[in-house]
Amino acid sequence: MTLRDVLAALLVVTILGLAFVAIKAGLETVPPLTLCSLRFAFAAVPAVLVIRPPHAPALLVTAFGLALGVGQFGLLMTGIRLGMPAGLSSLLIQTQVPFTVALAWAVLGEHRRTLQVLGGVVALLGVAAVALERGGDAPLGPLLMVVGAALGWASANIIVKRIGRVDMLALMVWSSLATTPPLLALSLIVEGPAAFAALARPSWAAIGSVAFQAYPTTLLAFGLWSGLLTRYPAATVTPFALLVPVAGILSTHFVLGEPVSASIVAGGSLILAGIALSLRGARPASRAHPSTVKAPRAA
Repeated sequence: MTLRDVLAALLVVTILGLAFVAIKAGLETVPPLTLCSLRFAFAAVPAVLVIRPPHAPALLVTAFGLALGVGQFGLLMTGIRLGMPAGLSSLLIQTQVPFTVALAWAVLGEHRRTLQVLGGVVALLGVAAVALERGGDAPLGPLLMVVGAALGWASANIIVKRIGRVDMLALMVWSSLATTPPLLALSLIVEGPAAFAALARPSWAAIGSVAFQAYPTTLLAFGLWSGLLTRYPAATVTPFALLVPVAGILSTHFVLGEPVSASIVAGGSLILAGIALSLRGARPASRAHPSTVKAPRAA
């Protein structure tokens, strides 16, 4: 990768890590499903007026939006609102990597390598270690919601593979539009009409939270990320995602004062080690060196 693209990847993971601070700040005054619906509504509008729909079936675009908006961020924000620390959430959601590998094998029939299986086991052991240590800071219900959010992210990854190569920015914009009505409906059903009372006089923290999630996170970060994936192999780009929980835990620690215990570090290390093994196992086997290839015999 060129230095410019390396810096772009580092900018992406920094934005995604800081997004957990924005989510936590927004949840102080806005209920999670309402905040999530606002995030995707502003990511879609007014961008849909200038960006054409992606060349993909509308059903798959909608399914991608639901997996990402309802499955990933709906569960993630609800889990954080119910007590899951934002920094720890940025770590646990990276279990989407072994989930993606398992779904790709089950749904798409992709071959699983030994390192990928081993990586999934190690990552899940890390989740178990964090769950055993959770105490009062991370109750079981919210923790399971964040793991469910990782499964939603993995499902979105599989849907993207079904869609194929399209303009990823257009996909993000139009899938955001597709997921906004279901999120609004869920907000009204689960949180009630009173959930929108905070929007009558929104705080600056809520405004900043929605703006950061909709524009730098959804449009800028995912736009840069998709551009990198079109220029380089996934095995070259995706390891940078391992830096997201580093940025997330550090930013929530220094900005929000969230504690970082030894058990969380140990469990997190297992998760990151498992993810690294999964990514290592996903790399195609290297070609044989020319010197090791036997020349054909002369006729």
